[in-house]
Amino acid sequence: MKKLKVVIPMAGYGKRLRPHTWSRPKQLLTLAGKTVIEHVLDTFSSLPEDTKIEYVFIVGYLGDKIKAYMAEEHPDTTVHFVVQEEMRGQSHAIYLARDYINGPMIMVFADTLIETDLGFLDEEQSDIVAWVKPVPDPRRFGVAEVGKRNLVTRLIEKPKAMDNNLALVGFYYFKKGQDLIQAIEKQIDQQVQLKGEFFLADAINIMLEGGKSKMRTEKVHVWLDAGTFDAMLSTNRYLLDHGHDNSEKAAQRIGVHVIPPVFIHPEAEVESSVIGPHTTVEAGCKILGSVIQNSIIEKGSQVEDALLNGSLIGQNTVVKGGSISINVGDDTVLEI
Repeated sequence: MKKLKVVIPMAGYGKRLRPHTWSRPKQLLTLAGKTVIEHVLDTFSSLPEDTKIEYVFIVGYLGDKIKAYMAEEHPDTTVHFVVQEEMRGQSHAIYLARDYINGPMIMVFADTLIETDLGFLDEEQSDIVAWVKPVPDPRRFGVAEVGKRNLVTRLIEKPKAMDNNLALVGFYYFKKGQDLIQAIEKQIDQQVQLKGEFFLADAINIMLEGGKSKMRTEKVHVWLDAGTFDAMLSTNRYLLDHGHDNSEKAAQRIGVHVIPPVFIHPEAEVESSVIGPHTTVEAGCKILGSVIQNSIIEKGSQVEDALLNGSLIGQNTVVKGGSISINVGDDTVLEI
């Protein structure tokens, strides 16, 4: 495999992360010093070095900000942008990108962060690979039903039974992307949908009918989410605990007490404060006389004389005074 298309649907409104997503798509929120989309792109660093990746971003609401970010941060990366103007589901989003889909492809949801080694794909024989994680209660997830020879027989959305616990994490490999497009065409023709949306699981089930495609699972032990306020803080904690902190360097600052793990951007100004544990402070921030733990302070914000715990502070926001846990968006002034 020398060429690979990576398709990332990201046209949703991110309603569960408001007020932040009024002004930015959730892919541009920060976790442990990197944007969410940057963490997603890092997943592909384990591919063979000679793999030529072309990304296909399916954008919608605030998609222009994704385009501007990629142009600035990844000017040499090939990215095709497709606009999904109407939210008609995952399969519909991928179908809009059909002109770019041929040969091997990976589809990943834009708030799915996993730890996996993709080096095996060079030798992969299966038509489809679905990454899964065993979970205690699978009933709120989609799951992969596995039969003989460890091949997947079908995908099931929100199963009622507890005996199948292989939750689908939203990361798939297709040996021939055009086969998926053909299945989606059939899905749309037959109107296989739920509540007006075409789900990818149904398209994959069409591919599996009659044994036409062989599909297996690939287990992961780390599956992180960036789709809600609580998930952002939880994922930030995990990333800081696993190599994304700069506590040692941050602790060299005069007048700052650091409780690891933390990430404090070199261009942040911190004075007379206690930072950590599990806190991210981004570039251009000013933290004065404050205690901050288990929180994310986005770029250009100011926190003064405050005690923050379990907070997510947007960009260019000012918080003064108070002992609080708060979720506040960009360009806000809050004096307590």
